[in-house]
Order: sequence, then C-alpha cells, then structure tokens
Amino acid sequence: MSLGDSAEMEGNLTLSDRLKVFKSSQFDPGAYLLSKCNAMTEKEIRHTCSYLLDLRKASAEEMRKSVYANYTAFIRTSKEISVLEGELLSMRNLLSTQAALVHGLAEGIIFDSLSTGPEDSEEENIYDAENTKLNKTEKWFIEFLENVEVLLAEKRVEEAMAALDEGEQIAKETKTNHTLSPDLLLRLKNALSVLRQKLVDQLAEATCQPFTHGAELRSAILAIKNLGDGPRAHTLLLNSHQQTLQRGMKSLHPSSTSYGGVFTSALSQLVFSTIAQAASDSLAVFGEEPAYSSELVTWAVKQTEAFALLLKRQVLSSSAAAGGLRVASECIQICLGHCSLLEARGLALSPVLLRLFRPSIELAFNANLKRIEQSSAALAAADDWVLSYAPVGARPFSSTSSLSNASMSQPKLSSSAHRFNSVVQGFLEDVGPLENLLDGPALEGVLQVFNSYVNLLINALPGSMETEENLEGSGSKIVRMAENESQQMALLANASLLADELLPRAALKLLPLSQSNRVDATPKRASDRQNRLPEQREWKRKLQRSVDRLRDSFCRQHALDLIFTDDGYIRLNAEIYLSLDGNTEEPEWFPSPIFQELYEKLTRMASIATDMFVGRERFATILLMRLTETVILWLSDDQSFWEEIEQGPMPLGPLGLQQFYLDMEFVMIFSSQGRYLSRNLQQVIKNIIERAIDAVTATGIDPYSVLPEDDWFAEVAQIAIKMLTGKANFGNMDRDVTSPTASVSAKSISSVVSHGSN
Repeated sequence: MSLGDSAEMEGNLTLSDRLKVFKSSQFDPGAYLLSKCNAMTEKEIRHTCSYLLDLRKASAEEMRKSVYANYTAFIRTSKEISVLEGELLSMRNLLSTQAALVHGLAEGIIFDSLSTGPEDSEEENIYDAENTKLNKTEKWFIEFLENVEVLLAEKRVEEAMAALDEGEQIAKETKTNHTLSPDLLLRLKNALSVLRQKLVDQLAEATCQPFTHGAELRSAILAIKNLGDGPRAHTLLLNSHQQTLQRGMKSLHPSSTSYGGVFTSALSQLVFSTIAQAASDSLAVFGEEPAYSSELVTWAVKQTEAFALLLKRQVLSSSAAAGGLRVASECIQICLGHCSLLEARGLALSPVLLRLFRPSIELAFNANLKRIEQSSAALAAADDWVLSYAPVGARPFSSTSSLSNASMSQPKLSSSAHRFNSVVQGFLEDVGPLENLLDGPALEGVLQVFNSYVNLLINALPGSMETEENLEGSGSKIVRMAENESQQMALLANASLLADELLPRAALKLLPLSQSNRVDATPKRASDRQNRLPEQREWKRKLQRSVDRLRDSFCRQHALDLIFTDDGYIRLNAEIYLSLDGNTEEPEWFPSPIFQELYEKLTRMASIATDMFVGRERFATILLMRLTETVILWLSDDQSFWEEIEQGPMPLGPLGLQQFYLDMEFVMIFSSQGRYLSRNLQQVIKNIIERAIDAVTATGIDPYSVLPEDDWFAEVAQIAIKMLTGKANFGNMDRDVTSPTASVSAKSISSVVSHGSN
C-alpha cells in the first residue's frame, strides 16, 4: 500500500493519532519512507509529498494552539523558577559567608603551650613580628572601607564598583596566598557584602526617582545586575516604567467633553509606548533570557489589562450602554493600532485587549439593535404607508455606486422603511470592523431587527392576528393601519425591497476584502470571503422567509375578506351550488359573485403592482399567485362545505356541478391570462372538480352526460372576463353587459347558453 493510499485511510483519524508514528524515539525517517515508497509512481510520490506537507502544517498549527493554550502556565512556571533562582543565589552567598566564618575560626585557634623556655621566647618574637604586619594590614583595611564609603556617599557608582571589585580580587588572592589572617579575611568579605548591598540599595532608590530614565536608568539597572542581583534589577526596571506610566496617566485626567477618540488615543499611546520602552530596556540590559522575558510578558499583560479596564470604565461602558457602537469601534481600532506595533518586539497583546473589550462591544451591539427596533416602531406609528424616494440628505443607497447609477436605482419606500434602511446601513458600517470580534452575529442582528420591522408591517394590516394578540399584551406597539389596498401593498414593497436588494447590498460591507480597518481576533485567510458567501446566502433565505410571513398574512387577510362578511357569514358556501337545481328556471351562466370579486381584486392589485414593483415583477406575480391559492385552498380544505356537498340532505345536482365547474374554469383562465397560474393551483382545482363530480356520481347521475364540453366553460369564462373589465362588445344586449350579473343572452352568446342546456 502506498503512502497516498494510507493517507486516505488516515483521513478519519485525529491529528494526534496521525502523528504517533513520528513521536517515537526510535523513528527512522529513511526506513519509514522506504517502507511506504518502495514501489510508487510519480503521481503517488507527488500525492505523498502533498500529504506530508499538509501534515506538517497541521502539526505546526497544533503546536501553536498548544503554546497559546498553556502560555499562562508557562509564564507562571518561569516566574517561579526565576524566584527560586534568586533564593538559591542568596542561599549560596549566605553559605559562603558561613563557610568563611567557620574556616576562619578553625584556623584561628591557637593552643598556647604551658611550658616556658627558649622556644617560648622565640614564638613570642614571631608573634610580635606578625602583629606588626597585621597592624599594617588593619590600617589598609580601614582606609579601604573609608574610601568605599566616601565613593558611595558621593554617588560615584563606577568608582565604587571598581573598588568593590578590587576588594573581591584581594580576597580571592589572600585566600590562595594566605597574606591576610583568617579573621581579617572574614571581616573583609563581610564588609564587601555589606557595601555591595548598600550600593544596590542606593541604585534601587535612584531608579525610583522621577528624573531617572533613559540611559541613566539602564546604567543603574545594569549596575545592580552586575552586582549579582539580576532578578531584583529586572523588577526595578519594570517598576520604574510602571511609575512613569502612572504619572503620565495622572496628567491625562479628561474633562467630560474630551472622552472618546482624543482621550483614547493619548492614553493608548502612553501605555503602549511605555511597554515598548520597557521591552527595549529589558532586551538591552538582560538580553533574551527566558526568565526575564517571561516576567516582561506578565508585566505587559498586567498593564494592558489595567489600561483596558480604565478605558472601559471611562469611555466604553457609557457609550456601549447608550448604543454608541461607532465610538466603541473607533476606540478599539486606535488601541489595536498602537498594540500592533509591539508585535515586532514579540509582545502579542491584541488577544488580551480583544478579550476584555468583547463584553463592551456586545453591550453596544445589543443596545444598537434595541435602538433600531424602538426607532422603527416609533416611525411606523406615524407612517402613512405611501412610497416615495429617500428625502434629501438621507444616507445614499450605496456608497460605492456612481451618481448616475444611484439616481436610476433610488428605492421607493415609505418613511419608516427609509429610516430603517438608513440606520441599518449605519449599523453595518460601524460593526463591520468589529464583526470578527463579535464572532459573526452582525448578520443575525440585522435579521433580528428586520423580523421586528416585519412584525410591525404585519400589525399594520387591518384585522391581522398579530395585531389582536399584541393588543392583548401589555407591551404592544401602536402601528398606523394600512387602510386601503395600495397602502397594504406598500407594506409588501417595503419588506421585499429591503430583503431582496438593500440589506444584502449593505451586508457586503462585512466581507473581509471590503474592509481595510477590520479588527481581527485571529489572522484571516483569503478564502474567508468565499466561506462567508454561503452564510450570506442562508441569511438572505431567512430574510425572504420573513417577507413570506408578511405576504401570507396579507393573502390570508384578503382571502378572509372575500370569504366572510362583516357579520361573520360565510359567502363561499355549498348553498351557492345546491340551490341551483331546486329552481324551475335555468340559471344565468356567469361566475359566482365571490369569484367575480376575487378577479376584480386581483386585477386592481396587478395594476397597483405594475407601478409599485418596477423591476421586481416576479414578487408581484408570486403575490397574486399566493392570494389565488389561498382562496382555493380554503375551499378545498373547508370540511363543512364538502360535508354538505357529499352528505347533506340536498345532493349536488347537474346545474350546481356545472356552476362549480364554471367557477373553477374561470379562476384558471384569469390566472393563466394574468400569468400567475401555478402548477399547485391547477392541481388543487383539478382535485376539487373531481371531488364534485364524484359527489354527483354518488347520486346515480352520470355527470359527463349533463356537463357541456370544456370549450363551453372556457368561452363563458372569457366572456365574463371581458364583461367584468368593460371590454365586452356583443351588439344588442338584453341588459347592460358591463353589469357582473348581466345574463349572457345576446345573439353571440345564445349558442353558448343553448349548448350548456343540452
């Protein structure tokens, strides 16, 4: 099996399992390749190389994630190691001092002999000579101490350090050559230790002074390090920069009018420039030693957190609570701009800022959505639901469109929809740079406020169920009713134009390549634009579903207006057809009044839609199609209607069946002419005609023997359409042909009537 084949088999394994073979201490790359690539073609070798490169990238990504996941523990452990190193150094110095003391005591013990004689005299002479020598050494020791004390008092640091180094050198030579007595050597070491500590304390005190900075600060810190106290020196360096930062912050106390970008910029520049200077000084004095680097990172994170909390308290909290998303976005971009300059020094502090700023951004985000909903509700209460172009000075339709294109594609909306479009565009402009920081809820937020606005439009329909439910609740919103068909269709025009064109175009601002000032919590690849496109397509489908909800409410309301009277009486009932066979006179063959009204309503709406849905004719067609389907589906599902037809005391007769067939044919013909006849509507009409025929068949009558040909129904329906539209011209008529109830009795129609009575 080739490595390419094994790669396909390993596709379902986790990364850890796939890397196990490489983690073994006995892993041999050559043997591994020979075992896998013994008989491979060039194509398989290329596939193998690609597989190994992908595995290497995945391994590097896994290592990076592991480092980030355990970085806090790594810093804490490094700091503990640094503290332990300092303590071990102190213990070593203490042990050295104690060892010197013990050694001196051991060598200084003199056993006096009890005997007297020439030998005693000789020893006394030797002692006198050594005592004279010791007196000279003692004199040097005192002068040495006085000299160092003077240098320390005069703060001549370099000369004092040179003197201490000289004393250390003498102590080392004395220990080898035995030129000093053990007692004096011990005193010298103790004195050097005390003087060295005194010099360290003096330098430490100097680093705490406001005037100590720059080269002078680095020199003092380097001196403390050279004196053997590196951990304290690094801590003093960071403390000095922290004091500088605190003094700078005190001078930046803003007034109530200076909050925002100016204050944020000054504070951010102060904080991150101080951190940058501290990092530069640490590198210059201590290099890249891990213990000191870890302490620097910990300190920088602490200062960044303090800065973020201060900015949240003084700027972001108030603006976020008020929905000031633009202020929050501006502040965060300023901070991240300064913060990014530290990445070249190895300090990636952006994740710290983003983690602390995220709650404020989410607060501002939610407050903005709530403000948009409240603004839309307030405007809907006063909207006259008349479409017009955007007022002068309003936000343009598209910031990227040319002037000529903008003038040609200006949307016609009602006043509340214009305002809604404007505030949503502003919202997306503000949230665009922060969209990744919010983990992608910007589109969901727009969907939320759009659904809220569609609910307002539904409530504007007279007699809508949503309106009745809201009026019963305590938190209902007052919406101005759309009283006539033109106003009600304007509601649909608002929703459809927003969902189909305006909002999706505004959402393009969220795509990565359209933003130069985007705030990213993590680096993004060029493929992110393609990854976002399916998400936006799904979002557009959700917008459309909300529009469908409004359209369904519109169709349901108009269908109910046709089917029911104001008193609740059902106009579309079985009595229309059952009563025909009980009359002695032959009926006037014309579509039933309710279907005449349906045709007239659809004709009016089609005329309104021609002017209202320019360029969006498909939406108008679907609207008329859904309204027609709603009426016919209601008839198809009305159990009481069919119970009377199929099981009632008076059966459906031939004339009633003929009238029912004519009504259904009439609906299909005017729907077909209006180009809103759907396959679903055809099938439903076909099914209910068959059901009516079955009801007549059940009575023992052959329905096909009493029904005229299909051409007769089509011709009567066509004549009815012409009469209802006022386009009929049949010569001499017994009655006014323009009347919907006029009989079809003219000469040109008589053949149709007689054919139906055969």
